[in-house]
Amino acid sequence: MGDLVTGEAVVLGLRPAKLPSRALAVLLDLVVEFAAFFLVSLLLLVVLPDLDGAAATALVVCLMVFFLVAVPVLVETLSRGRSLGKAALGLRVVRADGGPAGFRHALVRALVGVFEIILLTGVPAALSSLVSTDGRRLGDLFAGTLVVRERVPETAAPGLTVAPPPQVLHALGSDLVRLDLSAVPPGLWLAIRQLLNRAGQLDGQAALRMAQRLAGDLAERTGWPVPAGLHPALYLGAVLTERQRREWLRATGPGAGTGPAGVAGPVTWPGAPTAPAPPPAPVTPPAPPAPPTAGGGFSLPG
Repeated sequence: MGDLVTGEAVVLGLRPAKLPSRALAVLLDLVVEFAAFFLVSLLLLVVLPDLDGAAATALVVCLMVFFLVAVPVLVETLSRGRSLGKAALGLRVVRADGGPAGFRHALVRALVGVFEIILLTGVPAALSSLVSTDGRRLGDLFAGTLVVRERVPETAAPGLTVAPPPQVLHALGSDLVRLDLSAVPPGLWLAIRQLLNRAGQLDGQAALRMAQRLAGDLAERTGWPVPAGLHPALYLGAVLTERQRREWLRATGPGAGTGPAGVAGPVTWPGAPTAPAPPPAPVTPPAPPAPPTAGGGFSLPG
């Protein structure tokens, strides 16, 4: 397994694709591309029977470049690294730092692939994949890309729970409300969201190490250490949920006052038991009316 580092210096435990799955994906792509090439070439030669030999050869060469270079580049660029064969096998092309591949990466991969896969029957690509620790062929080395697996078995990340259950939020509610999140930089929030969103694609040990490091950074910024016995991923999810709750209150609340931690209004966690309503205030009976005075009930000033 290769360690990929994102722009936020977060190590991603993405699993590189093995040579058999990559070879099968390339084979599926080539079958479709050559089938389309032969069908279109045959159709054009039937429609244009008056072409001389040179024109027919030029047409065939243009069609070959189109289907073997232009089409793969276009498909990988628009699908962010997924061709037909890779989509069928759950693979994707990413940059060496884990980011999405672009047009330049797809173009370099396609041009080098014409020589190492088509003209040389895939021998250099297979040797390079066997030698490389990440299974990268020559096109990946020149383009700075890597083919990774998107479909990771559920057992690949044991024990990593990213969505904090309601009982955890309820138990941590009072501590979360008092947190001051103003010192947490946007980059740290982004790294936390990336980890929680991609937990199913990460190796279990790599995800745990990342969660522990991010939880330590977040605890240092907020001054609230990870509670004993709480998984660091649950800690990150709880604090992130609190931040989203505050943003939602600021966006939809009716201008309620903020407390010392910047929380608007009372706090109600999902699933938390509501406090009993206070008993009604005792009703004070009205004072009895004054007795009427002599002289028809009117009193004159003395």
